Amino acid sequence: MQLEAHVPSVPPSDTIPKPVLPEDSTLTPLTTLTALDDAIENLGVAVPCRSYDPEVFFAESPADVEYAKSLCRTCPLVDACLAGAKERREPWGVWGGELFVQGVVVARKRPRGRPRKNPVTA
Repeated sequence: MQLEAHVPSVPPSDTIPKPVLPEDSTLTPLTTLTALDDAIENLGVAVPCRSYDPEVFFAESPADVEYAKSLCRTCPLVDACLAGAKERREPWGVWGGELFVQGVVVARKRPRGRPRKNPVTA
């Protein structure tokens, strides 16, 4: 049985409006997931990780990972989420606009399989 690749069913990130933070909010690293949940609830605005399919933030394909990172960039809690994820050493997924693999931020998701030894000629 072969699993199908996840296809995001949301609009491109350039059409997603960036939420506005309340003026009195303070952002600190959200070191626990309960602190992250509390901060999201206290915002009073929708955040991408609660508004879109969670599978996008734990996707396998490089395109879906980049899409999730672009969604995170629209979130008012992106900096606090990233700082907390680094402190918690999140094992996997997109947190605060960055991809975590085994607790470390990686620049980009590589596709599965070995790279070709010889260039492909069309």
